[in-house]
Amino acid sequence: MKQISFTDLLSQETKRDPVAFAARLREQGPLLPLTAPFSTGAWMTTTYEDAIAVLKDPRFAKDTLKFGLPEQEQASTNEREDTFKRLLAFRRDMLTVDPPDHTRLRGLVSKAFTPRMIEQLRPRIQQIADELLEAVQRLGRMDLIADFAFPLPITVISEMLGIPVENRLQFRAWSQTIIANSVGSQPQEALAALEAFVQYIKNFLAAKRAHPTDDLTSGLVEAEEGGDRLHENELISTIFLLIVAGHETTVNLIGNGMLALLLHPGQMELLRQDSSLLSSAIEELLRYAAPLTLSTPRWASEDIVMHGQVIRKGEMVFVSLVAADIDQHQFTDPQVLDITRRENQHLAFGKGIHYCLGAPLARLEGQIAISTLLQRLPNLRLACEPEQLIWNPSPILRGLTSLPVNF
Repeated sequence: MKQISFTDLLSQETKRDPVAFAARLREQGPLLPLTAPFSTGAWMTTTYEDAIAVLKDPRFAKDTLKFGLPEQEQASTNEREDTFKRLLAFRRDMLTVDPPDHTRLRGLVSKAFTPRMIEQLRPRIQQIADELLEAVQRLGRMDLIADFAFPLPITVISEMLGIPVENRLQFRAWSQTIIANSVGSQPQEALAALEAFVQYIKNFLAAKRAHPTDDLTSGLVEAEEGGDRLHENELISTIFLLIVAGHETTVNLIGNGMLALLLHPGQMELLRQDSSLLSSAIEELLRYAAPLTLSTPRWASEDIVMHGQVIRKGEMVFVSLVAADIDQHQFTDPQVLDITRRENQHLAFGKGIHYCLGAPLARLEGQIAISTLLQRLPNLRLACEPEQLIWNPSPILRGLTSLPVNF
């Protein structure tokens, strides 16, 4: 069995064709040891059944501090490992803690992300999509990432949080640096970006305390001031999570999804001609075009036996979402892009208590973005060869650095 490493997960070949890579993973077995750039042992699941089991099993915990990971002032002998642990130690939000803290934090934010509340954003999201295309339509070309897929979701989440939208390019730079270098070759850049991002959030929160408005951040600040429902570090981490998660995965949904359609022109034309397929198309693009390669890590809270192998207490477990979503035991012809697919319980948004809170918003943004592109740009086509496209260097996220198109 070939040992899988983080280098394999970061390679351009893996990013370019995750379906083929996932198929090779699944041929090697359902549970694979993963060579990671830190001393903690790591594993990766490759089947749909095991993905569900890990994502829903409370023995696979999210709270890193339960396993003795150091606080920020402590250091290890491995700079990349130290950076990874310091980034995790900073995070005290609903994605990185377990119940009862998870229940409390998720409850504070969830009211803003109900399907009813998200549906009210439809006119504004459509307006943003139209304005972005109007700005480039006369040019006949654009970078679909920089000119459309990124500004749309970052504008939406910025407005929800009450953050000045002119700072969106700085958010993108910080989040991309953190994502690319948290386990990469330049860990100090990730820490510097995180420190700058956190300082911005602290200043932003101070301004909201002085001048609250009708936005999600002001509501969270009021909850913090109301007692022990939200602590300062939880508030900072939650705002950080909402900014980063509120745009990164949706950028990838739009960018990866449109690339998949451009490479499958029959499917793109079918969707252009039949808008009733939009909902099923978005679900299929989430499954097939994989905005996330892996789940965020979990830690075994005790020794756990899976497939005859022992995952030791404190070891990390990642779920290969792309491998789970091409499992032939769960999906018919999983390696085929089929926007008419009806039975599609994909795992792009996870499962269990950490199921993506922003799923309704991401779906709506994806539907509006892709339908607007197809209807307003009937001659949309790639402006380069697919092999020339560059993918972001993240083991977890899968997204393009740019997507040049003509129309």
